[in-house]
Amino acid sequence: MLEWIQDHGTFLAWMGGASILTLLGSLIVLPVMLARMPADYFVSREPPPDSWRGHHPVLRIAILAVKNALGALLLLAGFAMLFLPGQGLLTVLIGLMLVDFPGKRRLEIAIVRRRPIHRAIAWIRRRAHQPPLQLPD
Repeated sequence: MLEWIQDHGTFLAWMGGASILTLLGSLIVLPVMLARMPADYFVSREPPPDSWRGHHPVLRIAILAVKNALGALLLLAGFAMLFLPGQGLLTVLIGLMLVDFPGKRRLEIAIVRRRPIHRAIAWIRRRAHQPPLQLPD
């Protein structure tokens, strides 16, 4: 075991660093994103007026490519962290939020409807003086 750790020490150090960065990033970015999210985000079919979707098509494709690449990277790191030290499940969820795939909206709504998650989001939005999220019936 010690030999394996010595052989893979650099990889483990990188994964440990990624794990710490993901944790710190999620503790900082996630509450800000939840507070800035419009209350009707899950019931509105139209993107917000300040959405990146209204930009030039080349810029829109570039943003989409970068977002999906980052999401795929976080998914891979998250799956690795399920077996290595780190918060793999949180990293996988953040990666899923970034990657675009069919059925993503239904998955997001199903996750947000879970009672503990919905309560945590409502608590964060209350602290930010924002109305609670509206969910479709």
